Amino acid sequence: MPKLVASRTLTDTSAWANSRLLEGDLVDAVKREQRDVIVTGSLSVVHRLMAEDLVDEYRLLTFPTVLGTGRRLFPAEGPHADLECRSVRQIGAAVLGTYRRAG
Repeated sequence: MPKLVASRTLTDTSAWANSRLLEGDLVDAVKREQRDVIVTGSLSVVHRLMAEDLVDEYRLLTFPTVLGTGRRLFPAEGPHADLECRSVRQIGAAVLGTYRRAG
C-alpha cells in the first residue's frame, strides 16, 4: 500500500517500501489526496487535521494501561467533537473502537 510520510526531519524514505515523503503543507496534501488518509502514531498530525476539521473517523486502539501523563488526543483547549460509536471489538488485550462524527 502506498504511504505518505509526514516528517520535519527526514529527507529520504527509501528504507520503507512504497513510501514517499509528503512535500509542502500537510493540510494541503491531505486535501489533495484521492484516497482515505489513515494516520498511524502521530499525535501532532492528528491534531493539525482535527484543527482543520479534516477527520471523519477515529479508530482508537486502547490498551488497559493507565499512565496518568502525556499529551491527550482530545485536549481541553481543542475543537469540540461530537462522536458516535460505530463499533467496538477486542483485539488481544486491547479494544479497537471506531467513532464517526455525529450528525
